[in-house]
Parts: sequence; structure tokens; C-alpha cells
Amino acid sequence: MPNALAMPDHHDDALERVRSALERDDGPDDLASLATLAGLSPTHLQRAFRRRYGMSPAEYARARRFDQLRGALQRGATVTDAVYDAGFGSGSRVYEQSDRRLGMTPASYRAGGAGASIRYTTTGTPLGRLLVATTARGICSVTLGESDAALEARLAGEFPLAERERVDAGREEWLDAVIARVTRELGWSTADAPAVPPLDVAATAFQWRVWDALTRIPRGQTLSYGELAAALGMPGAARAVGRACGSNRLALLVPCHRIVREDGSLGGWRWGVDIKRELLAGERAMNAAQG
Repeated sequence: MPNALAMPDHHDDALERVRSALERDDGPDDLASLATLAGLSPTHLQRAFRRRYGMSPAEYARARRFDQLRGALQRGATVTDAVYDAGFGSGSRVYEQSDRRLGMTPASYRAGGAGASIRYTTTGTPLGRLLVATTARGICSVTLGESDAALEARLAGEFPLAERERVDAGREEWLDAVIARVTRELGWSTADAPAVPPLDVAATAFQWRVWDALTRIPRGQTLSYGELAAALGMPGAARAVGRACGSNRLALLVPCHRIVREDGSLGGWRWGVDIKRELLAGERAMNAAQG
């Protein structure tokens, strides 16, 4: 998953060639071939790719296949058909890694989260209530809302059969780390904050790419869907960028509130346009206060 504090990489063109190759069904995915394509040593490629995308090339390729798996399961395909149609040569390998990619086994995900274990907490912010949720492998949801009940209902809607346990703030390291990071980055607290914990969010490779680009928009600034698509080298993909922003479940960590319509108006936002307006105003005030 993209790191919310990622810095620009010095090998963007080479890394983009590698990422494009991994997107193709017939593209190379072994490290030696990808390193040759990038013009980098395998070790340097591993390091630079992980810094840019938050995962190794092999993990990126697996994320793409898991997205295909996830989509097929949501459409009602059998587990066996979904596993092999997604390009996995072994069903056992899918189950070994599925708790990280789906937060549960493929069968459990298809069944609405049956057997999954999700822990979550809520806290107050200047923008309303904030919910942070985690699986055993990482943060799976960060959402804003008017009430705890609304936030809990949204979490239950995605994983209706999962085991969901509410925990008090201060009793779950990963949940507390996200809250500390968010409050620090948005100026709600001056206390030191730890790094963002591991993330456990299933997404397409394209969504990862858009979310990573969102983390690079400076605080308080905005881009339109078209401008972001052009920056990604896909000037005709504004709608696809919009859909990727709309599928973001990591409010504030992946700052999709910094995307606006082509005419400069705020447009919509998954967590409410009024909160989006207030959030951007607060970021700009922070920038002004810091000179």
C-alpha cells in the first residue's frame, strides 16, 4: 500500500516502466527481467520500487492478482474458478496469503467476512468522529462520520459477517498509531507520532497508483481529476481516477480530499463535502501560519 509520508523517487521513469510491465498479463514479473527493463540492479530496483509504491515488485504483482480474485468473488464466482482465473497456479498459496490481502480467506470474503476478525476504535476530531479498524495484518479502514453508530454501520456493511470487536483508545498499538499520525499531520496535536502501521486494503494496481499520487499532493493544495490523470501519464483517465478516489477507504491517510472538479469546485467526497471544505481550509491555515 502507498505510504502516506512517501517521498518522490529519483527513478520515476524506470519504475513506471516496471509498473507498466507488471500491469500486463503477458509482462515479465521475475526480478532479473524487471531490473533489466529498469536499467537498475535487482537490489536497487527492489529498494526504489518499495520506496515508491510501498511494496516490492513481486508484492505488486500479487496485489494485482488478488484484486482480480476479489472482484470475481464479489461477482459470485466459485473460489476455485476465481483462484485460477486470477492467474494463481496454486490454490494453497492463495490461502497462505489471503489473510493479508483480503483480511480473511477467499471463501470467507465471498461469504461477507465470515471468520474474519476486525478490531476498531473511534475518537473525536475537529471534523467529527473518526473510526480506525485493523485486521491481524494491518489497518483496513479509516473513516469519518457524524456518529459512532454511522461509522460502525459502514464497517459492518463491508464485512457483515466478520467478527468485529470495539476496543478502547490506548489499548491497540496500530489503531492508536494511526490516530496519532492523523492528528499530528493535520495540526490537531503537536505530540510526536509513530510511522503509519502496515496497511491491509485490497485494491487494484491502478488504485494503488492513484492513491500513491494523492499522497504527493502538498498539504492544502488541490488537483483536478484531469490534472492528476495527466500527471500519471493518462490524460484520458479522469473518470478512472475519480473512481479510484471514490474507492479509497483510508480517509486522511490517502488524502483524496485534495482532488476537485475541473472547474475548481469541490465536488463530492465520500465523507461529506462540508468536511472536505473544512479540512482544506484548515490545511491552508496551517500553511499560512507556518509561513
